[in-house]
Amino acid sequence: MANMDATQRTQTERMELGDARSQRMLRARSNTGPMTYTLLALPILGVLIYAVVVGIDEWWQGLVLGVIVLTTIGLMIAVSPNRRG
Repeated sequence: MANMDATQRTQTERMELGDARSQRMLRARSNTGPMTYTLLALPILGVLIYAVVVGIDEWWQGLVLGVIVLTTIGLMIAVSPNRRG
């Protein structure tokens, strides 16, 4: 944005584009898609979690799974668009 003049910068920061400082963000027109996905994904996730928990035989397998989960959470925090800095 260093090579932009004031008019070009204003175009990229318009209110209707969903700038973080604006009051009105772009919204989805319908919630049926995300709701359908959620209703389908939750039972599948539950079955997969149950299969993993039943499949853990030794303590070290649980430790490895825990490290993988914590690394995934750390990655989600690192790439979060709302992260400061």
